[in-house]
Amino acid sequence: MRPSETRSVVALLSSVFCSSTALALVTTVLGKQVFDLTGSELSLGLLGLAEFAPAALLVFVTGTLADLVDRRALAGGALAVQSLTIACLAWYAGSNPSSTVPMFLLVIVFGTAGAFATPSSRALPADTVAPERLPWLVARQSASWQGASILGPVLGGFLYVADVRLPYAAGSVLLLVAAASITLVQPRRRAVARERPRGGIREAVEGVRFVRSQPILLGAISLDLFAVLFGGAVALLPAIAETRLGIGAVGLGLLRAGVGIGAGSVTLFLTVRPVARRVGRTLLVAVSLFGLGTVALGLTTSFVVAFVALIALSGADSVSVFIRSTLVPLVTPYEKRGRVLAVEAVFIGASNELGAFESGVAGQLLGPAAAIVLGGALTLAVAALWWTKFPALRDVDGFPISVEVPT
Repeated sequence: MRPSETRSVVALLSSVFCSSTALALVTTVLGKQVFDLTGSELSLGLLGLAEFAPAALLVFVTGTLADLVDRRALAGGALAVQSLTIACLAWYAGSNPSSTVPMFLLVIVFGTAGAFATPSSRALPADTVAPERLPWLVARQSASWQGASILGPVLGGFLYVADVRLPYAAGSVLLLVAAASITLVQPRRRAVARERPRGGIREAVEGVRFVRSQPILLGAISLDLFAVLFGGAVALLPAIAETRLGIGAVGLGLLRAGVGIGAGSVTLFLTVRPVARRVGRTLLVAVSLFGLGTVALGLTTSFVVAFVALIALSGADSVSVFIRSTLVPLVTPYEKRGRVLAVEAVFIGASNELGAFESGVAGQLLGPAAAIVLGGALTLAVAALWWTKFPALRDVDGFPISVEVPT
């Protein structure tokens, strides 16, 4: 790589690591604090809904804006707003709160800023390196994210025990560093020189039209939506830790770290041996393994078995994330990436945050264990259905590398 490209990659990975650490840290302690205040699984689901709703409501605005303006500046500004929001959470958390309403309002602000950051930040890897280098960068980006998933929850658990304000303060600082780092990324000149959309409703909905017209895109994005929507067991970990496993904040942090350990180990392997052949089939098998791990997590009352199940399901999920994160931008032309990735962000948000809401509702009605087992079983059913309904995705053999047209 050229020195300028190397600096851009380092800046991008630094931003990913810092922002992901902050998110994992804050998510862990916020779920713990909200559950301590309410004792309700439903409240954990509502946290996910509060974070997801802005991305869904603003999808046509955020995607179009990511294709119209400097993606680095948009992402950096949004991360700075998230930093300020977490600083406000730190203040409120230390004021002996008796209500979760201010927390939910701040989470909505946090999710709104994230809705603007996500399409831009997710488009930048494909903007920064040549198409044939993208699998290499995505593997390292995933490793940075997974490392953050290990560090964030453990750090959050220990800081929470020391002082409830500390994890939020640390998250705020990390998000500021992420905002500064992402502005240092230098996209390739060829990509920057492309014609940008003029705006308007037609341009705004182009991302949806393009996804619908591409069976590979539609299959990959919707697979993540429904599989993780039903298999969102991580949202119920505070309830599982308290009612099934009998562990406190530190134990919960270790469980959340297990997610990062499993995914991080697999991601490190992918940096050496990335998936190159039978891409579609590997994706569907990985989703099936994710479902099996979720079922095992719901059935156990052992901390050790739960820890191993989380490692297994997160390792399988990391394969799915790697494939989708590489495939989607490569199938999408530069000038549409912001809008397509905004649509994908809504699908991912629906699978994660809305999945957390679904898990919270199911946990309230059925109990956390039964809700997790049911979700894992439905994930297995989704993988089987997509195998037959999306042959174009199933039969993808390798990643495309000729998606950019000459300027």
